[in-house]
Amino acid sequence: MNTLFWVLTGALAYSAVAMWLRNEGVLPDAIRVSGPVLTLRTLRGRAFLDRLAAPKRLWRAVANLGLGGALVAMVGSFALILSSAMSAFSNAQPSAIQQPQNFLIIPGVNDFLPLSVAPEIVAGLGAAMVIHEGAHGLLCRVEGIDIESMGLVFFALLPVGAFVEPDEEATQTVSRGARARMFAAGVTANTVLTVVVFALLFGPVVGAISPAAGYAVGEVNPGSPAAAADLSQGDRIVEVAGTPIETSEEFDAATAGAGDSVALTVDDGDARETLTVDRELQVVGSAGGNALGVTVEESPVTIAAVNGERVATESGFFDAVGGEERATLTVTGNASVLEPVRDAPGAENASGVEPGGGEAAVTVPDVPVGAYVVGVQEGGPLHDEGAELGQPLTVVSVDGERVVDNGALSAVLGDREPGETVPVAVYDADGERETYDVELDPHPNRDGGFIGVSVFPGTSGLALDDVGVTEYPAGAYLELLGGEGGEGAGDGLALGGVTDSPLGLVFVALILPLGSLFGLPFNFAGFTGDLTNFFVVEGPLAALGGGTFLLANLLFWSGWINIQLALFNCLPAFPLDGGRILRMVAEAAVSRTPVSDRHAAVRTITVSSGLVMLAGLIAMIFGNQILTALGLI
Repeated sequence: MNTLFWVLTGALAYSAVAMWLRNEGVLPDAIRVSGPVLTLRTLRGRAFLDRLAAPKRLWRAVANLGLGGALVAMVGSFALILSSAMSAFSNAQPSAIQQPQNFLIIPGVNDFLPLSVAPEIVAGLGAAMVIHEGAHGLLCRVEGIDIESMGLVFFALLPVGAFVEPDEEATQTVSRGARARMFAAGVTANTVLTVVVFALLFGPVVGAISPAAGYAVGEVNPGSPAAAADLSQGDRIVEVAGTPIETSEEFDAATAGAGDSVALTVDDGDARETLTVDRELQVVGSAGGNALGVTVEESPVTIAAVNGERVATESGFFDAVGGEERATLTVTGNASVLEPVRDAPGAENASGVEPGGGEAAVTVPDVPVGAYVVGVQEGGPLHDEGAELGQPLTVVSVDGERVVDNGALSAVLGDREPGETVPVAVYDADGERETYDVELDPHPNRDGGFIGVSVFPGTSGLALDDVGVTEYPAGAYLELLGGEGGEGAGDGLALGGVTDSPLGLVFVALILPLGSLFGLPFNFAGFTGDLTNFFVVEGPLAALGGGTFLLANLLFWSGWINIQLALFNCLPAFPLDGGRILRMVAEAAVSRTPVSDRHAAVRTITVSSGLVMLAGLIAMIFGNQILTALGLI
């Protein structure tokens, strides 16, 4: 049973107990219960709001600015909901963010909000709601509107809202502008608080955090040599064969020069120990149509030999290939996984290879070894010379230089100038070799030439790994938050250039928890759990130790929650603030028209907007399920 089931079960149990206490008269009058929803009402704090409301001109000026921003956000949110709804109906497979549980800001239920950050999210949510409703109360007093009550709303024990109830008669007596400012005050306050907490986060707090030296293990592949040696997510590799390392580049260089067994010194945050990793060359990813026909699934696939020579490392693989363009590969793994490999031309059961229990070994001859092209760009240099669209190719040389993988192809083209004509040797899907004389275009992302292809990251359509760990890009994520991640930390991240402005930093902070949807290797949930092992605190905040990470998490999630709450409340649907502001705008617009029944016209505008928003939200969440039920996909 999933987490959502237990949450709903707990909410039902809580509702039963709370309603029994209410019926027995145990709860005070200030507490009201309606199912799992509990409201705590009070008038305390009204005197404080009266004192705070004294500089009325200041608060009106701030509220007017906020009202303008809210109107822009209303239009933007309306367009976003409609476009997202249309996208949900047009996509056969919904993205992870469109799953119903991911619309709930509940850690452990929402796939993007881990349970480890629940305290920070709850604290941020509580602060956001108090600030939001407190701002409504403040503008009520600024505009002379009396307050009947105010308080907090809980879903079970979780604070999910706050409220201020203005006196309805007093509200109708003030001007339309005063009411609009009051309704926009909550969104304005949340936006101001977001600016404040993100300024603290991006400035002194993140500025005090640096990436720790070593290779940050973000993930360990199941069944890999690293898993067999008991490496774990959150470990930091600080030495390879006794040689200290500080960066992933140094780790790659050190392991490339090590033997089939390598000693790794690991820091798990509490102690250091040295583990011996017995390496084997595993296929950890594959492109469709690769020469082996292999598809990577749960069971690992291992390249055991090249041209009959046993290999255990990636460097050993390329040494065994040598200068040849083709090689005979011996692949071992689960017998059922290797069934497609047996269909490769010339494939046969391997002899002289002793795989483990339950495994099989298959030898495939004449496999082209090079950079694997998964897409030829229409109208690009290679296509202009006759390469077919949609046909996989393996590039084995450029201008006479041997190309063994995507990195070698990038290096060769990086040394060539746009406009040069170079011979490009490729093997097609049938294993036929052909050479194209290609005039290079400028590369769209870096210096050097471009032949107009998309290349799979690996060799021959296979991503190889001989240790079994994936790096957590601690420095890159720190740089995305405005910190110093180290030289080259953000290279290769599509979001790297966005952080050049304060608004860009806010945008990145909002999407980092959803990082996997934007091409990032991991979702960022803050400096929490094992991730703290990848960072160190320096400067004046070093005295706080781990408290700096807690402060950073509070600021990060407070800013994230506040801006989400502000944007949600800008939706032009009643009873949200955006719906109330829309009514004020509609009343002002209709009052200038010759319509006889102005009240009906305003009601039509607001109700229609609310229904469109509701339909859009339903489509976003359940669009795929609706299409499936109707048999349209």
